[in-house]
Amino acid sequence: MTREEKSQVINDLTAQLADNANIYLADISGLDADTTSKLRRACFKANVKLAVVKNTLLAKAMEASDKDFGNLPETLKGNTSLMLSEVGNAPAKVIKTFRKKSEKPLLKGAFVEEAIFVGDDQLDTLVEIKSKEELIGEVITLLQSPAKNVISALKGSGSKLSGILKTLSEKEG
Repeated sequence: MTREEKSQVINDLTAQLADNANIYLADISGLDADTTSKLRRACFKANVKLAVVKNTLLAKAMEASDKDFGNLPETLKGNTSLMLSEVGNAPAKVIKTFRKKSEKPLLKGAFVEEAIFVGDDQLDTLVEIKSKEELIGEVITLLQSPAKNVISALKGSGSKLSGILKTLSEKEG
């Protein structure tokens, strides 16, 4: 690979890192062609982009990026695959599901919405991460819940409540 080609790959990787808020580093080495093909299909179905990268080029792209990857560059040893996704937990779910049939991919680390996770032991934590949309939905549900309770209480005890209100208004008058 020429110097110009390397420079172009670093620029492309830097742009991909800038465009994605959810970046996973995994080790898929040792998978045979059939298993690798199945992993690629699983990634495609989950809308996760999977690419095998050279550690040195990825490290330079991370350096050139505006993002602070903390100690993630230290995980760039051995074979590394880059997994990019719009949904924070999608790559983790793909890895976890795939590991039911295979010992790989192994999670090296992840950069999810500016939080850094290092090590395969973080996989379950990453699977449980909720997207912003899921969190907003839960907050809205929680906020609606008290209002629904008040409305149903008013409807359920309508006659009792109206009697109390009538009694109170008569006492005032």
